[in-house]
Amino acid sequence: MTGEVRTVFRGGIVHCVDASTTQLLEDGVLGLDQSNRIVFVEDGSQLALLQDRYGFAADARTIQLKPHQFLMPGFIDTHIHASQYPNAGTGLDMPLLQWLETYTFPTEAMFANPEFAQNAYEKVVQRTLRSGTTACSYFTTIHREASTTLVETCERLGQRAYVGKVCMDRNSPSTYIEVTNESIRETEAFVQATLARNSELVTPIVTPRFVPTCSSQLMTGLGEVARRYNVPIQSHVSENAGEIEWVRQLHPQCSSYSDVYDVHGLLNSKAIMAHGVHLSEAEMQLLSARKVGVSHCPCSNYGILSGICRVRDLHQHNVKVGLGTDVSGGHSPAMLESLRLALIASKTVHFQEPALAPLRLYEGLHLATLGGAEVMGLQDQIGNFAPGKHFDALIVDPSSIDSPIDVFAKDKFSDRVEKFLFNGDDRNIVTVFVNGKVVKRLASAPALTADF
Repeated sequence: MTGEVRTVFRGGIVHCVDASTTQLLEDGVLGLDQSNRIVFVEDGSQLALLQDRYGFAADARTIQLKPHQFLMPGFIDTHIHASQYPNAGTGLDMPLLQWLETYTFPTEAMFANPEFAQNAYEKVVQRTLRSGTTACSYFTTIHREASTTLVETCERLGQRAYVGKVCMDRNSPSTYIEVTNESIRETEAFVQATLARNSELVTPIVTPRFVPTCSSQLMTGLGEVARRYNVPIQSHVSENAGEIEWVRQLHPQCSSYSDVYDVHGLLNSKAIMAHGVHLSEAEMQLLSARKVGVSHCPCSNYGILSGICRVRDLHQHNVKVGLGTDVSGGHSPAMLESLRLALIASKTVHFQEPALAPLRLYEGLHLATLGGAEVMGLQDQIGNFAPGKHFDALIVDPSSIDSPIDVFAKDKFSDRVEKFLFNGDDRNIVTVFVNGKVVKRLASAPALTADF
């Protein structure tokens, strides 16, 4: 329930009401209650009626956005390897399996060092927040202590997050592998300890790396942990042709890559499966039946030569889809880059399969916001400005200092929004709110009262 209106923002507002409807208000008003939950979002012409309805004329503080500025929901990254951030923008010269052996596993092994882990996790959380990402689903490493460091860092810096200790007990380097029962015990201990924090922001997520590095015993045990504590699950599925063939050889009794997870109790409405580049018709039907969410990671799919996810096809099969940066298979931790490449990828699919229409711009915005919330099972809490939701939001200024965007007198409000989505970057994101609290603020941001 929302309460008495305490704060009103006035200015441009854009958010996705649902997958097919985007609300663009050039002069909008958005009200927050005492706990910084959203009470209303309306056209500014309705302000007097809203004042009468909610009785906030005398007491509410009004924050007027500057010309050209607008409010939008924070970005939601449904798949990012925090432990791979030190490699971001490097090593994109080979396909998945060779890339893991050559670059990724050696770097992740370094997180046994607490100082290295602290430095890396501090930087990735700061960078994603600066880029407007208010919620992430993070993979860490096999190290429980370092995974807890990321939990603490997200809480301290104010980012909403799922954090998962990675599990892997086969087909891994001798210096970076777990014993099966120990992996299950360490995961359960991590889940217990993270839940015991009663955090407003951080939730543990069970994280089998992917089928080739997880034995049947491990996958079954992790599924049991997820059910016992009612926590989400994340992994990878059907990303790369060589990986899929390897899974077929490891589990010939299963009908598909997705079926392996299903047999081991890892597919449900709380599961996030990254990539889904090469899903069969039967797999899409299975994911839809289990209400699994798919994290579309176009930067990575191009970067390490995996292929192109058919997002429109997934939507037609009623599969939830959000966006992920998949750092460091993806070169950039910025969700704007993933949004843009998702649009390009959909056009590439359309060239090959004309019946699959390319994604429109605001469908891409939906993937990056409300679609991501749906994949993470947080659609009732974040993702747009529906009443009752937390205020996870960005103030965007296309005319900010050193902006990469040029604004012209002819530009409509929708033009400024589109220019930001196609050409903007973190210099245009002048304020970031998570749970109604400011976690980033540039000099060109509008004035806020002290208790923000």
